[in-house]
Amino acid sequence: MNDNKRTFSIRRLTAAFRFAGNGLKLAMKEPNMRVHAAAGLLVSAAGFIVGLSEIEWCILLLTVGGVFALEMINTAIEKTVDLVTNEFKPLAKMAKDLAAGAVLFFSLIAVIIGVLLFLPKF
Repeated sequence: MNDNKRTFSIRRLTAAFRFAGNGLKLAMKEPNMRVHAAAGLLVSAAGFIVGLSEIEWCILLLTVGGVFALEMINTAIEKTVDLVTNEFKPLAKMAKDLAAGAVLFFSLIAVIIGVLLFLPKF
């Protein structure tokens, strides 16, 4: 039997949720995440106003959640790169730029999805 094998326990599960909750709190301290949160609240309010259908809500929530998740991954990559090096390194810049580009790309897709969801309502 492998002694390193982790077994399920409520204590480990509780700790995992606590760590994840801390990650959400840390994310909300980031200025870009606050911008995404404000946008998410605005489109959610708009969704209530225009009366989105259940499937439209699913699409909207997945889109907003995707932007949030990517922004958190982007921040994690940036913090990790900053931890590894303080000096300019082309590969470090590439890692940061690629992560930021992923957020930008998905955010542009989110805008298109928003237009597709909301434009017919007006």
